[in-house]
Order: sequence, then C-alpha cells, then structure tokens
Amino acid sequence: MLTLVNISKKYGNQTAVEHINLDMEHGLYGMLAPNGAGKTTIIKMLTTLLFPTTGEILYNGVNITEMGAAYRDLIGYLPQQFGYYKNSTPTEYLEYLACLKKLPKERTKERIKELLEMVGLSDVANKKMKKFSGGMIQRVGIAQAMLNNPKILILDEPTVGLDPKERVRFRNIISMLSKDRIVILSTHIVSDIESIANQVMLIKDQHLYKLDTVPNICNSLDGNIYEVEMPDAEYEAFENTHQILAARQDNGKMVVRFYEKDDTTVKNATLCNANLEDVFLVTYQ
Repeated sequence: MLTLVNISKKYGNQTAVEHINLDMEHGLYGMLAPNGAGKTTIIKMLTTLLFPTTGEILYNGVNITEMGAAYRDLIGYLPQQFGYYKNSTPTEYLEYLACLKKLPKERTKERIKELLEMVGLSDVANKKMKKFSGGMIQRVGIAQAMLNNPKILILDEPTVGLDPKERVRFRNIISMLSKDRIVILSTHIVSDIESIANQVMLIKDQHLYKLDTVPNICNSLDGNIYEVEMPDAEYEAFENTHQILAARQDNGKMVVRFYEKDDTTVKNATLCNANLEDVFLVTYQ
C-alpha cells in the first residue's frame, strides 16, 4: 500500500499542495486537475524528485525516504517529456536504460522483447526512433517505465499530443497494467480517466477535493445538469446568465448543456445524467 500522510509542499511562501491524505492499493488512480493545480508536484514527491515540506509518504508502512534506493527500485516513471536518442532503436534505448537500472544482463534481452510486444512495437524494434510518431514514442516510454516490473507505475500527462487512435491504444495498455500494481495517471484530459480509472482524485485549491469512483463522482451532480434547445439569437444572453458545459448547432438551433445549482426555471429544459467532463467544468469553473 502507498500512503500519503498529511503531505504539504511549499516553495518559499507559495503553497503547491496542502494536507493531502491518501491510501492506494492495486488499481488505476486518475489524478485530474487543470494545469498548475499541483499534480506534477505530487508526482515528483511520489518519485522522490521532491520531498514534502511536511507529512510523509509510506510504502507498506515504511517512509519512502528511509527506503531510499529500495523504494526507487519499485517505481516505474513516465514523465511528461522524456529524453531519448532519435538515432537509437527501441531495443538499443531499452538496453541502455536496463544497464543504468542495473537489471540482470541474462534477463534483459528477453524482458525487452516482452515489453516491445506488449506495447505493439515488435515490428519496429530495430528501427530508428527519429521517424516514430508521438504515440509510438510514448509506447517506448511505457516500455522503459516497465523495465523493472514496478509495483508502482506513475504516468504524468502521457497522452498529450496523441491522436484519438493512439490515446485509445495507450489507455488499453495502462488499464491492462493496473491489474497487479498501483498505477497513477496524472492528466487534465478527462476522457483518459473516465474510461479506465478505478478511483479518481480531484485536486482543487492545493487540496484533495474528491476521491471516489467515476460513477459516484458523477452522481454528485445529479439533478444539476440540463439540456435545452434555443434559437441562435437567444444563446448569447443565455450564456451570460448560465454556466455552459457544451453547445452545438442542430438544424439551425443551439442545443445547450448547462449547470444549474438548484432546480432550473428554464422552459423545456431536460434533466441529464452528469459525466466526468461536467464535473471537471463545474469544479474548476
């Protein structure tokens, strides 16, 4: 179990995160918040790139600072941007990292082959990465994070810049990996979390605002999400008086999805089930 006990991080007089308490076991945890909300600070503390100003992080009851290298051996980390040699092949790159991680040589070749097959890159294992798409590079990144078969896999904004097909492929890989380890996925892309996360963390005002399943978090807005159809000419005035969640043109009219704190007085409005994007927009308005 990975446990965050009342952790806070300050940079001088500025507070990045404050009083975060969290227990994590096997499964996929989605950390959702806008950019600049403190997600990366938490990720860096979990990877020991930063240390809490106050509080502690425990793995199976032991402070990770005391564990030192033994804790880092349990981690696989894919940062938002990672360095690689464009003229290297995936096999060469992973062999180099395996050496840095001091993995047993007799196991390295087989492990790399397994990982490249897992991420769907076996057919380009010996091709130079300079011609790879962004999605292919991210899959190499997942492979490097899994080299040591980590107990904790941490992914920081892994799908930024990927096309829809690559994002779906990437999400499927992550979901598969979460069955026997802790996977922490930090992102501001709602769909990445909504489809695969066992638990969702919402970070707001430097605090852990919510921690729950996707259905339970969405149910918190039951009775508050509506849709209404209106002429184009009425939309601007409506937008000035309501929180708009989505709007689209349909047969010359606007179909508007909106949030209402109390029962709506808007005529012909239809009550809708909330989704995670609704929650995100309402939470971070």
